[in-house]
Amino acid sequence: MDIFKNQISSLVIDITKDEKHNTRNDTLELIFTRIFSVFINLQRLDFGPSVSSCQVLSFDISRSTAFSSTLVELHINLSSILDCLYLLDGHFNQLHTLHVYICDLIASNWLSTYNKGTLPNLRCLLLHSSKKLDLHLVVHRKTFIDGNELKKNITNHMTRLKKFAFNICSNIRLRGAIDLTSNEDIQQTFRVFKDYQIISTVDYFLKEKRGQCHIYSYPYNLQYYENITNNFPGGLFEYVSEISLFDERPFEHEFFLRIAQSFPLMKKLTLLNEKPQTNNNQHFSIIKYPRLIELVLYDAHEDYVEQFLLDTKSSLPFDIDLYVYFRPLKKVTHNFTRDATRINCSRVKFSYYKSMKRIPKHFKDYFL
Repeated sequence: MDIFKNQISSLVIDITKDEKHNTRNDTLELIFTRIFSVFINLQRLDFGPSVSSCQVLSFDISRSTAFSSTLVELHINLSSILDCLYLLDGHFNQLHTLHVYICDLIASNWLSTYNKGTLPNLRCLLLHSSKKLDLHLVVHRKTFIDGNELKKNITNHMTRLKKFAFNICSNIRLRGAIDLTSNEDIQQTFRVFKDYQIISTVDYFLKEKRGQCHIYSYPYNLQYYENITNNFPGGLFEYVSEISLFDERPFEHEFFLRIAQSFPLMKKLTLLNEKPQTNNNQHFSIIKYPRLIELVLYDAHEDYVEQFLLDTKSSLPFDIDLYVYFRPLKKVTHNFTRDATRINCSRVKFSYYKSMKRIPKHFKDYFL
């Protein structure tokens, strides 16, 4: 153990989230804290590298004692902005690169929520040490986060910052008659970010009574992209392997073509849309999904089941796991006899419920 203490400078801790057996937060906190007393020369730590499957960490500030004078780079997934501020407030005084995913944030002012007595230390640390920041937030608040707020609360306090990558999704509740912020309004707030290409989309979902603003720096360096809507501007996302689609307006064929072109390495696609398609054009270009291995359509209208299974619209690769309810699948495939869906279904694995007593005659021969 003494050898490890002195020699290991880089460490990856991957704690996978399990639906039945989640690791308790106090255990995660203990592991994180213990790392720095065991590996005394640690310079780089990746604590839970996979956001889609990992558990987030939250600190009990009254008892946490995580300190390191050697750590310069940290990758971590946190529960709240307060946990992030706790880490930056002098606990790692050599830290210059921080990659942080923050699960949720409900706050009107990020910095004012922290202990004002320790806030100067935080700003001093950011001012003198941080050169690179990778920030990911999912936010529920009264207003959208925009360029003005990022400048006020982050870049103004980080004068040595050389690279700032971010992916921020802020959600607001729609309550009565309000002046709705447009995507153009959001873009105007990023005029001072001259060295960055900033992409933004603004959506309002009247049925759910909420608004969503997604802002991110481009090129996009994450492995996932969530809640893509019809306002998706396109682009090339070379690292993304998992996406989800959501809207209260229908997704048409051209939208799926744009998705396939933008995410060439897509392995998992989840679709949530209850609105039927409206374009009845029969002359479609066939869309290919060469890397897709998992397709989730539980909350999708039957039109989207057909969108992926009809061979005149889509070409699926071999050995895909399909997750969809039995009734729309039966309807789209004409009780598992339709020739136009047979090719794609023959490449798909579909698990039916064991409790189903009556299985259609052609069912087992129709799928992989």
